Amino acid sequence: MAVQSLHTALVIYAGLNILALAVFLWDKLRAKVRMGRISENSLLLLASLAPAGSLAGMVGSRHKIRNVKFFLVPVFFILHILLMVWLWLQISG
Repeated sequence: MAVQSLHTALVIYAGLNILALAVFLWDKLRAKVRMGRISENSLLLLASLAPAGSLAGMVGSRHKIRNVKFFLVPVFFILHILLMVWLWLQISG
């Protein structure tokens, strides 16, 4: 049962990161054509939940990379990596 729960959690986490990537790319596209934008707070909230996709979207489209608030995204990424390592150690040993 634990393996199934872990698999489900990983699928959801991957889906959130794909969604974050798409949202950052969509916001960049809307910025280029001067349409309505997604708020920075919403983007940061999404980045706190799915930092890998957010970071990929930021770097891949060079979107929000100079904004000081968005220096938090790599920090979120590192914290998620540390959390995953900690969880892995708890599960495996």
